[in-house]
Amino acid sequence: MEPHVAELKQKIEDTLCPFGFEVYPFQVGWYNELLPPAFHLPFPGPTLAFLVLSTPAMFDKALKPFLKSYQPQPLRDPVDQCVSYHLRSVTEKFPELQIEVIADYEVHPNRRPKILAQTAAHVAGAAYYYQRQDVDADPWGTKHIAGVCIHPRFGGWFAIRGVMLLPGIEVPNLPPRKPPDCVPTRAGRITLLEGFNFHWRDWTYRDAVTPAERYSEEQKIYFSTPPAQRLALLGLAPPSEHPSTTSERPSSTLTKPQNSSRARSWLSPSVSPPLSPGP
Repeated sequence: MEPHVAELKQKIEDTLCPFGFEVYPFQVGWYNELLPPAFHLPFPGPTLAFLVLSTPAMFDKALKPFLKSYQPQPLRDPVDQCVSYHLRSVTEKFPELQIEVIADYEVHPNRRPKILAQTAAHVAGAAYYYQRQDVDADPWGTKHIAGVCIHPRFGGWFAIRGVMLLPGIEVPNLPPRKPPDCVPTRAGRITLLEGFNFHWRDWTYRDAVTPAERYSEEQKIYFSTPPAQRLALLGLAPPSEHPSTTSERPSSTLTKPQNSSRARSWLSPSVSPPLSPGP
């Protein structure tokens, strides 16, 4: 890794890692080359960016302290607001870096995602993005099969939170880092993708590799609770009179362009498939 990149990475890690986050550098061009122009990040290819993900420790190290300190302020989505607070802390601590943050949930006015988080995680070498194309002679026929990222240490027990772009800092010599192929067999990939798409409620797809750490039972309850009920669960709002009956994770409104099969395979947003128990 280039010394300048290593130094910047260390600065960001010193701010975020104590709170349960991980940081991975990548070039914008690596991301853009996998996608059609409509999804490109509007920066030169060698522009430096960092992917940020949360580990199971984030719940205790970041979210709980955030809730205690932020209670006087209005809360809408505690996790998103907590992550935003910590990412903003980096920009405030290092104003000379002129960091532009894109959270995983941000969309353009036409509802197109601003960042395809799983693609970014793959090119940054953080987590392998397993897709239908990774299964030879797949058995699913005409069924829609969404892809999923698996982390080498945490399996599926993590969440991609966004990217930090550094306009004006170009790193043409940054070596690409391939994500570890944690599920190398055809049978394992079929089990993973079927678990993610058809049996997500039992959480088992997240154990595609033996994780170093899983979500606590408390954390699983939180992420299994529909978003409209989470403030009540935390004791920060009265229970809703009309509990949500919809899945916690909304259907994607992304319309896939028809440029090529290779491009289409990378257009799955971080929130797919529509039915999932949480980050």
